[in-house]
Amino acid sequence: MAVEVQAERATYVEMLRRMLAIRTFEQKAEELLNRGEILGSMHSSIGQEAVCVGGCMAVRPDDYMTGHHRSHGHPIAKGADLKRLMAELLGRVTGVCHGKGGSMHLADFSVGSLGEAAIVGSSLPIAAGAGLAIKLSGSGKVCLAFFGDGASNTGIFHEALNLASIWKLPVVFLCENNQYAITTSIKISSAVQQIAHRASAYAMPGQVVDGQDVLAVHAAVRAAADRARAGEGPTLVEAMTYRYGEHSTRLRLPLYRSAEEVEAWKQRDPIVLFRGWIVERGLATADELAHLEDAVKADVEAAVEFAHQSPYPDLDSLWDDMYADPSPWRERPIG
Repeated sequence: MAVEVQAERATYVEMLRRMLAIRTFEQKAEELLNRGEILGSMHSSIGQEAVCVGGCMAVRPDDYMTGHHRSHGHPIAKGADLKRLMAELLGRVTGVCHGKGGSMHLADFSVGSLGEAAIVGSSLPIAAGAGLAIKLSGSGKVCLAFFGDGASNTGIFHEALNLASIWKLPVVFLCENNQYAITTSIKISSAVQQIAHRASAYAMPGQVVDGQDVLAVHAAVRAAADRARAGEGPTLVEAMTYRYGEHSTRLRLPLYRSAEEVEAWKQRDPIVLFRGWIVERGLATADELAHLEDAVKADVEAAVEFAHQSPYPDLDSLWDDMYADPSPWRERPIG
């Protein structure tokens, strides 16, 4: 019994550590973007950490995963190397995509991440394709597909769910309903009250969970993954969550939500809630968790230092990883 308790404690503390890692990584990334060290657009998942961690820790390390434009948190939740992720954001050759993916196009096969894309909804058919590959190979894996409430109103969402259901593919569709597609509220953009209600149209289970409760997300995704592995097909899980910041960092938009609404969601901060839950049950002391947070901050700073010390890709590497090598163009001067 003592061994079981210790194992359970270790799991809960690891959940909190990964949530802290996402929050700290995102805060540091925003700082680097504001300093001009990260180029382009970047989308923070601060406030949504429980969905990332609850979902990713409910599946196996070798299971597949697809993401979207707000996807730094997903590979971190799956156990990715912070150093290589940070190097990718800074465009360095040591990044998970050798500096070519950047913030919105991460892929990290070492943790089963098949890719994340800026085109809304575009990763859903990729998840269905991964599910088909799993079924044909008999590997027993599942694919966890993250997407937002905005993606649920795209045609490709319906195509992916329909096909996954017809073929009983082992896919868990996990919607991070953070209430807004840029500035458009889900209340005025969806004909149904809950996105999970759409599951019935495709003969699959649909479930709504509290996205600020990491254990609730974990339980729902674990049950869906077990169902998928048993050959019973896909499940749609909708996690109700919230992004604290704007759609993307440094984006200045007209007022579309009240300060009271944002503050109300911050009162249910997933990290604060879970930290309190752990302490209340005697699984760790407040001091132990403070040390854990300090260790996470040190890990993120080490990741930044690693990225800063890493070189940028060579110009010749521009042609690497392409389907065809346009070798005659290598001799032509650029500029």
